[in-house]
Amino acid sequence: MSSKSHLGHQAKKRFGQNFLHDEAVICKIVDAINPEPGENLVEIGPGLAALTEPVVERAGKLSVIELDRDLAHRLRHHPFLAPHLTIYENDALQFDFAQLYSPEQPLRIFGNLPYNISTPLIFHLLTFNNQVQDMHFMLQKEVVERMAASPNCKAYGRLSIMTQYQCQVIPVMEIGPEAFNPAPKVDSAIVRLIPHQQIKHPVKDITMLNKVCLAAFNQRRKTIRNSFKKLLTVNEIENLGIDAGIRPENLTPDEYIIIANYLSEQPPQNEHTE
Repeated sequence: MSSKSHLGHQAKKRFGQNFLHDEAVICKIVDAINPEPGENLVEIGPGLAALTEPVVERAGKLSVIELDRDLAHRLRHHPFLAPHLTIYENDALQFDFAQLYSPEQPLRIFGNLPYNISTPLIFHLLTFNNQVQDMHFMLQKEVVERMAASPNCKAYGRLSIMTQYQCQVIPVMEIGPEAFNPAPKVDSAIVRLIPHQQIKHPVKDITMLNKVCLAAFNQRRKTIRNSFKKLLTVNEIENLGIDAGIRPENLTPDEYIIIANYLSEQPPQNEHTE
């Protein structure tokens, strides 16, 4: 029962497939997830079951979401795994994870995420945050760096703010391209996301926070007086105690929350067009 069993399956470019085959790396990842019997484990993109097999060995059962029809068929007819899996042949980007949740069993989600959809997929998963115990993902190393970044550095942006607002972000380990088949052109990393039980500075409307971050980081070279000019006047920015002459990467997540909360309280016609 080897996770090297990708005989006969060609990785499909359109699904961004890169299959893990390094046993030592697989062991470390499964140890980081630490699956236990009775837990509500959900794997996104099980692929050739490199992580699925050892997780089932430890936990006994697992829900998996697989978009590739061939791979889903393979799992349904897998001599060892099939009886232990609930297979959802769906696109994880459209999937309603709430249907797998129960109050006694919060979700533990993990997966080797296709790098071409990792950011929108993370944003989708964050909408189920209050139903999740933790998430472990293999991502492009650069994406993990962006998630964990602090203000005043190039990696800091919308992904850092939106993820850190909702979760504790813990980079776990880095993985070289040689652990995959085919080898990707980038380094990978595992990140652990633990949703905050309580948020210290709550935002009134998460959609507004996202809108503010998009406005800022779409033009990250500009000062915020320019990047926010459709949302706020310079006076409004300075009245919030924020210097309008700094760049988006110099604002802390809390300052983004202050701006978003201020805008949430304004009547809708408060879009400045000058």
